[in-house]
Amino acid sequence: MKSDLHIHTYFSDGVFSPEKIADTAVEVGLQAIALTDHDNVLSYDIAKDYISKKGLELELIRGIEVNTLYKNYEVHILGYFMDVENSDFQNLLKTQQQARIKQAKEIISLLAKKEGIKIKFEDIKKQVAEGGSIGRPHIAKAITNAGGTNNVMDAYAKYIHDDSPVYVQRKTVSPHDAVEIIYDAGGVPVIAHPHDLDIAETLIKELMQYGLRGIEAYHRKHSPACVEYFSSMAEELGLIVTGGSDFHCPNIMNGQIILGKNFVPEWIYDKLIEEKKRIDMA
Repeated sequence: MKSDLHIHTYFSDGVFSPEKIADTAVEVGLQAIALTDHDNVLSYDIAKDYISKKGLELELIRGIEVNTLYKNYEVHILGYFMDVENSDFQNLLKTQQQARIKQAKEIISLLAKKEGIKIKFEDIKKQVAEGGSIGRPHIAKAITNAGGTNNVMDAYAKYIHDDSPVYVQRKTVSPHDAVEIIYDAGGVPVIAHPHDLDIAETLIKELMQYGLRGIEAYHRKHSPACVEYFSSMAEELGLIVTGGSDFHCPNIMNGQIILGKNFVPEWIYDKLIEEKKRIDMA
């Protein structure tokens, strides 16, 4: 089944609504998608209702991408098929959302104090759908809109990094906790785009003890050699391979929509379904 298992909507740092993602997925020939917004699962029910109402032939998987910190590394953990009523999972979402709000408010305060850039929390919050996850892209855009920088890239270069005097790191959960909570909620935890991590192999082996079940080998940032490397690692460790475009917005440079354009092999979807069944039987 043609699938894209890593997609963001405007409930985090994507630009499309869940409905627009569903329509676009069908247009580009996808048969299954997972919505994996950062630290929330709000887009799923909206997309599910829309797919049903419109009679679209599209399989929808409930997903999430949890942002975690470990030894100054930002580690992203994908989760699929979680029971969202699970109390530990609900607490995880609450903790992550509170951390995002706290970080934004602290940065706003420092921007005003140290740089004379005045932005309101509302300027950040209004950039995402109601209840969605605010994050660094939204803070950068608010700085630019307030005239603090000429563009978003400048805002990142000047203010949104650890060495900036106005930047505050978010107090997130550890990847170990995220993996364990997703797994205990009946989900399939997967490490996202591991190419970003030079400690990937050690960390993956460590996270397996907490329930890690997969590696996202197919990703738009991964070269063919990188895909091969992480696919082989997954096979050696008995983990599944997943993949997705990590879609946030259309590629303005060449006018292309990159949703689904990651050439994820069709068997990836089947392996994910098999893994979910295995977890349910465990």
